[in-house]
Amino acid sequence: MTTRGTIGILTGGGDVPGLNPAIRAVTFRALREGYRVLGIRRGWAGLVDYIREPDADNSNCVRELTEETVNRAARTGGTFLHTSRTRPSHLPQNALPPHLRSTYTDEINDVTPEVIKNLDYLGIDYLIPIGGDDTLSYAQRLHELGVKVVAIPKTMDNDVPGTDYCIGFSTCVTRTIELTHKLRTSAGSHERFLVIEVFGRYAGYTALVPTIAGAADRCLIPEHPFQLDQVTELLVADRKRNPSNYAVVLVSEGATFAEHQEMSFEGDEVDQYGHRKLGGIGDKLSAALKEASPRFNDGMQINIVNQRLSYLVRCGEPDALDSIVPMAYGNLALDLVLNNTSGRLICLRNGCYDTAPIEVVTGRKKVVDVAKYYNAERLRPEYTTFTRQPLFIMTSDV
Repeated sequence: MTTRGTIGILTGGGDVPGLNPAIRAVTFRALREGYRVLGIRRGWAGLVDYIREPDADNSNCVRELTEETVNRAARTGGTFLHTSRTRPSHLPQNALPPHLRSTYTDEINDVTPEVIKNLDYLGIDYLIPIGGDDTLSYAQRLHELGVKVVAIPKTMDNDVPGTDYCIGFSTCVTRTIELTHKLRTSAGSHERFLVIEVFGRYAGYTALVPTIAGAADRCLIPEHPFQLDQVTELLVADRKRNPSNYAVVLVSEGATFAEHQEMSFEGDEVDQYGHRKLGGIGDKLSAALKEASPRFNDGMQINIVNQRLSYLVRCGEPDALDSIVPMAYGNLALDLVLNNTSGRLICLRNGCYDTAPIEVVTGRKKVVDVAKYYNAERLRPEYTTFTRQPLFIMTSDV
């Protein structure tokens, strides 16, 4: 059967709800427009590990997508194509597939030539990667080398530049609000501080937006190092005002104490994008708050309920927005393909679906505008007007 061409689609980086609906949208539209669709498995790893031999078993790298396959998967969370944090331009020797080890012998290798050869071998005319700034930065590299790329942004942190919204963010905010409210019963029963650690390496949207929705009294974000005494004094006052005698603070995993501005990491291991795994600021803050609390609470110590939400906010099915937006993003990607346009990032700007040059992904970092949206004295969101603001108020990249 002749086709108009072949489209490849992959998901890279962390999983989020909404990836499968995006894959479904791309596949449905592409098939009905006469294209063949190949799902690249395990992110960029599928294009690294692929063996260009007729009899090779590449089922772990590529699969052909049909309406039946993607329709069933679209109702679920995660990504049925699976994902990884593979970075083909910086591949360690121990991550090389066996068939490439004699060709690439450095400690860190750039196997981009193999990726391009595999794309050509598979006959992929357009590549649609879905990912965060790490995954999409490599997509930009391929675009510069002549690969036709249309990128779709996803990340729990909502920190991909060039768009007000990334797939996965709404579900993260929804779950954070729900889980924080559930944890209130324990905090209130024991009259404690409730410290909740949420995602957010460099951008504090996952703490800021739930707080503006009433999930917490205070929030601590990576963009503004916090003073322990300031946090403690504010939470003690919040606790006294609360009839149930407790207070809640959301802390981004990338937040830091002003006294020693170092992020908290689970270990020393670094991934292929140079990131160590964050985690532990909630534990450190909880211990520090407990020790400092007597100074602001008439000499009485206040105990802590400490919880890291972690994967609880990124697992399971997508909410309404993370079912609708991926559908629109997928169809926007096909609009570009049909117009023979590449090198673009699908985005939402000022409440409207749009596209931007893919170079925006590496052109700057997207973080909270502290001066505009964060009250550094009160450690909570600040806003002067909602007029012409995006849906989530503080996520504009303008």
